[in-house]
Amino acid sequence: MELRQLRYFVAVAEELSFARAAERLRIAGPSLSQQIKALERDLGTRLFDRDRRTVALTPAGTLLLPRTKALLEQADDLRRTAAGLSGTAPVRLGYVNWRPPDLEQRAAGTAQLLVDAWVLPSHAQAARVADGSIDLAICWVPVQTLADDELEARLLGADRLFAISAGPGAGPVRAAETTVLIDADETSWSSWNRWALAMAEQTGATALRVSEGGVTGEAFFDHVRRLRRPVVNNPKSQTTPVPADLVARPIHDPAPYWTWSLVARRGEPRPVVVALFEALTRTVDRLFLDDPHVWLSPEDPHRPV
Repeated sequence: MELRQLRYFVAVAEELSFARAAERLRIAGPSLSQQIKALERDLGTRLFDRDRRTVALTPAGTLLLPRTKALLEQADDLRRTAAGLSGTAPVRLGYVNWRPPDLEQRAAGTAQLLVDAWVLPSHAQAARVADGSIDLAICWVPVQTLADDELEARLLGADRLFAISAGPGAGPVRAAETTVLIDADETSWSSWNRWALAMAEQTGATALRVSEGGVTGEAFFDHVRRLRRPVVNNPKSQTTPVPADLVARPIHDPAPYWTWSLVARRGEPRPVVVALFEALTRTVDRLFLDDPHVWLSPEDPHRPV
C-alpha cells in the first residue's frame, strides 16, 4: 500500500467518477483503476461499487475515507516536520532507466545521495516527487504536469532516438518514413505513448498500437521484422544491442530527441535538496536542442522558447 494509492482513493471517493478523478489526478483512467484494484487487494476489501454508469462507496469505503484523509494529513505534517528538523538527511532520487554515469561524482560534497532502487515509469516518478515520497526524479515530464503539481524541471540529458529496420540498408531515414509503436499498457508506458503520438502527428510518422510490452525487447524486434519498415526505438532500449539481422538508422527531417529532466518540488524547503538540484544540472549543455532540425515533443519543458 502506498500513500499515492490512498490519495487516488480519496480523489475517486470525492468525485464518485473514475474519469473525473483521473482528470483531476492527471493520470490515465486505466492506470487509476488498476491502482484502486491493487489498493483493494492490499486492504482485503472492496472500496467502491461500480458499473458502467455509477460509482459509489461501499460501507467499508465509507468507513475508511475519513481515516484515510486523516492519515494523509498526518503524513504531510510528518514530512514537513522532518524537512525542518534535518538538513543532512539523505536526498532520495528516483529514476526510470537512465542516469548520468557520473551522478555520484556530481553529488559529491553537496549531499548524501540515496538512489531509490524502485525503478518506475516517468509519470510515476514525477508523482512521487509531488507527493513527497522522493525528493528528486530523473524522468520525462510534460509541461502541464510541472504546472499542475508545482514541480520544477531542469535538463539533465537527452537521447537522440533512431530507427531499427530489417534488411541491409543502414542509411538515414526521414521521420515521416518511420513507424512509432504505441503500447497497450498505458500504466507503464503513459509518457512514451504521449511522446510517440505527438511525434506521429507532427512529423508524419505512422503510429501503430501493439500489445503490452511490445515497444521494447524481443517483442519490439519481432515487430520490426514483421512490419518491414523502420521503427523508432524506445529510450528504454537505447543501449540494447541490435540483433544481427537488423540495423540501426539515424532519423532526420527532423531528428527526434527524448529528454531526461531532473524534477524537484517548486519551493523545496530543504536547502540540501536545492543544492543538489543545482549541482547535478549545473554543467548540462542544452545548445544542441536549439538546432532547428531537432524535434522535441510539444509537451517538452526544454523546447526552445
